[in-house]
Amino acid sequence: MDTILIVEDNEKNMKLVRDVLQVKGYATLEAVTGEDGVRLAKERLPALVLMDIQLPGISGIEALKQLRADPATAAIPVIAVTASVMVSDRRNITDAGFDGYVGKPLNLKEFLAAVASALAPRGS
Repeated sequence: MDTILIVEDNEKNMKLVRDVLQVKGYATLEAVTGEDGVRLAKERLPALVLMDIQLPGISGIEALKQLRADPATAAIPVIAVTASVMVSDRRNITDAGFDGYVGKPLNLKEFLAAVASALAPRGS
C-alpha cells in the first residue's frame, strides 16, 4: 500500500484529502507545517507528498527545496495542492520543481488522477 504524506495547515482541507485517499486505499501521514513535512518525509519516505504552498513556518516551495536537496527524499514525487491559481503562481510552482499541481477547492476527479499519475511507475 502506498503511503502519502499530506502537508496542509487547514483542518478541513486535511480531513477532505485524508478521507478521500483512505477511501481509495492509501495510507496517509499528516503534517501541518513545512518543517514537519520535511522531517516526516525523511523519517518515513512516503511514496508521494501532497504539499500546500502557504504554510506556517517555511513555505511549501522551501520545503520542496529541502526535500530535493536530500538524496534520501530527492526522488519522492511532490504535488503542490494550493489555492494559488494565478498563472504567475502556477509558473512559480512549476519552476520550483513540483511533479504536479492541484488547485483548491479540490476537484476530486482531477485530484485522484494527479495522485495516480504521480504514483505510476516512472517511464511507463
